[in-house]
Amino acid sequence: MPSLKLRMASAWLPAWSVKGELGRVSQLTTDALVSVLQRAAPASVSAVSQSLRPLAGSVEECRAAMALNHNRVVDALVDAVGEEYAITLGRRALYSAGLNIGEESRTRLGVGNGMEDLIMAAQVLYRVLGITFIVREGDNGLMMVVQRCALSKWYSERTCKVLSAADEGVIRGLNHRVGMKFEQMITSGCPACLARIWLESGGAMK
Repeated sequence: MPSLKLRMASAWLPAWSVKGELGRVSQLTTDALVSVLQRAAPASVSAVSQSLRPLAGSVEECRAAMALNHNRVVDALVDAVGEEYAITLGRRALYSAGLNIGEESRTRLGVGNGMEDLIMAAQVLYRVLGITFIVREGDNGLMMVVQRCALSKWYSERTCKVLSAADEGVIRGLNHRVGMKFEQMITSGCPACLARIWLESGGAMK
């Protein structure tokens, strides 16, 4: 059975809690991108950092500011090293950031080893971002189907490719025996995002 903390978070997240968590996620992910830019094109960091918007206002406005900040840093990285390499570098950094978020959330929410706990915890974290999803059986195992993503209104396709690595890292952080990989995205013109979920060899879901 899911922990009391996880069940409470799943049942209700007040706006102040959503904004606080959104601020934390924004800080970690934006810092990860800026760190990549610092290594790839240090001369551009100052101008980019000054252009980043503070998260203020409603939850929706904070989500928009975060997404636009992500776009700004990714665009600067693309200008510096080209799109393909920028996406590679960005995904590597964001996966690591997502892994840290997932591991911290696993401890804070008391996430167990079962698939029910994993899905419930992911739904809590995604609710902060304005994302809803279901998990269904696919041809090659489980598929996450993202039916609504508030961030897709602001993300460019290439920013989404980079930031999706954070989601993949979060799932791994929530349960080190589980992997996830996006196969299609709303920002690419698809009606929904699809991500394959698999259990590592030797893993056991209780």
